Amino acid sequence: MVRSLWTAATGMIAQQVNLDTIANNLSNVNTNGYKTQVNEFKTLLFQTLQTRTTTANGDRKPTSAQVGLGTRNSSITSIFRTGSMLASESETSFAINGKGFFAVRGQDGNTYYTRNGNLLWSLATNGNMLCSTDGQPVLDVDGNPIVLGDEYILSQVTVTKDGEVCYPDENNNPQSLGITIGVFQFNNPNGLERLEGSLFAQSAASGQPINEATTPGVEKSQVIQGYLEGSNVQVADEMVNMIVAQRAYEMNSKAIQASDEMLQQANNLRR
Repeated sequence: MVRSLWTAATGMIAQQVNLDTIANNLSNVNTNGYKTQVNEFKTLLFQTLQTRTTTANGDRKPTSAQVGLGTRNSSITSIFRTGSMLASESETSFAINGKGFFAVRGQDGNTYYTRNGNLLWSLATNGNMLCSTDGQPVLDVDGNPIVLGDEYILSQVTVTKDGEVCYPDENNNPQSLGITIGVFQFNNPNGLERLEGSLFAQSAASGQPINEATTPGVEKSQVIQGYLEGSNVQVADEMVNMIVAQRAYEMNSKAIQASDEMLQQANNLRR
């Protein structure tokens, strides 16, 4: 009976983590560039109650008797499916159509990556710097902050689909300023470490960042100005997953209750 209590308890713990993941997905349904997460489960050890070669009569049999000892969360996987493109009136809204990430420099000097293209121009010592809403500088293809001088009218700055920053000439034709917004890919984006603010950090599992502008043979992403990539959370799917997790949690709690009642009956036999 103790085995069934522990096994059902592991199921409740696993479903609680599953529900936590679903709740986090739903809470970020309006977060730009958010990527939904999915729980993966795996079984725990199996205990052999009887081998294949022994029966009550000592005869051989084709199968053994094994009982499982529960489940646990093996991983929480991110789904890097492109979210919906949302139109924006801001000239510094950029959506990535493809596998790439924007690069920003954190306050600690390290480089982080994000799909959130809700950017702003911020005053800097030598001009105006393109940065995230948290004030982190956006990096170009060379890993340097994107800074424009005070002589530029920021509302007239445009960005091509290749990420090239342009400014109109005297004939109002966009001309390149020699600056390109950096877009980077990873061989294994699921290996990226999630941080707050829709940021990702490079890890050993993700591999080194691949610069789309300098790496040949890479399928390049498109930078779309005037749009933002919305969250790829599917609310209907998450609600169904929530119901399934709740029912699984209830079933495991019923198993604990049944095991407890059976133990009570066994203890009452000596009375």
